[in-house]
Formats: sequence, C-alpha cells, structure tokens
Amino acid sequence: MQSANTSNIKSTTYRICITAVFLALNIAMSSFGVPVPGGHLYLNDIVICTAAILLDPVAAFAVGGLGAFLGDLLFYPLPMFVSLVTHGLQAVVISLFSHYTLKKHPVLASGIGVSVGAVIMIVGYSLGRAFIYSTPEYAILKLPYQILQAVVGAVAGMLICWKFRLAELFNKKGLKT
Repeated sequence: MQSANTSNIKSTTYRICITAVFLALNIAMSSFGVPVPGGHLYLNDIVICTAAILLDPVAAFAVGGLGAFLGDLLFYPLPMFVSLVTHGLQAVVISLFSHYTLKKHPVLASGIGVSVGAVIMIVGYSLGRAFIYSTPEYAILKLPYQILQAVVGAVAGMLICWKFRLAELFNKKGLKT
C-alpha cells in the first residue's frame, strides 16, 4: 500500500508531465497553420481549450500563455507577447469556469468557459494586431480567421474532453483538481 506522501508525489509528477506534454503540443500546433483563403488557421486553440478544461488555472496558463509565447518566439516572434497575454488569460478563464463554477454541471461550465475564452482570444488578438501592425484594418481583415480559430478550438476541446471522455479518464487517474 502506498503512503499518502508517495501518492501525492506521484500525482504531482503526473500533473507536471501532463502540463509539459500539453505545452509541447501547443508549441508544435502554433508552429504551422492550415492554409485557408487569405491566411492560415492555427490549431493550437484546440490544445489550449483541452488543457484548460482539464488542468488547474496555473497549469492552464503555462500551457496557453507560455506555450503560445514559446511557439511564437521560435517561429514568428512579433506577436509573442500578445500570445502570452491573450492565450494565457483565455486558458485561465476556461480553467476557472471548468473547475469553480456549476460544479454539478461540468460540461455546461466548460462550455461557458470556452465561449468566454473564445471572446477573449478574438478581442485580444484583434487589439494586439491593431497595435503591433499599427493598423486596425489589418486586424479587421484577420477577424474572420480569429473567429474560426476560436470556434474550432472551443468545439474540438469540448469534444475531446467530454464526447471522447478524456476528462473522465483524467478523473479516474485522480488528476483533476
């Protein structure tokens, strides 16, 4: 039989490793985009939403904010601070909703969280692009792609966690906060 201390160490180790895997996935998914007419669709929001539903707010920030920051730093550094703040805030809000509101209705809580997170991402990137590129027109031009990215990330994250039962598996392992 394991002692309580050994069990806590094992659980902490799992959480750190899972956070690191999600962070690496975010970096990988932010390094390339799916070409769409007039731009690219980045799929890292799927990783951010999935991780934020499953992880606590601090780990969610690490995956969302730091992962997007590092992905941009490596491949396209101009918006890296916009990514840090926007995706970090997005992940924290999703995690807070998923873990601390509507405890008897976790799917609904996560749905509200990813919806609010999508708005944060869309507004954050639109304002960030307008500031970085000094032109609101560029931000407006990219708005449809931001909306598409946010919706794809939110829907896919919800499906992965709830329809494909990743959240259930996460709970069985005792990793949910």
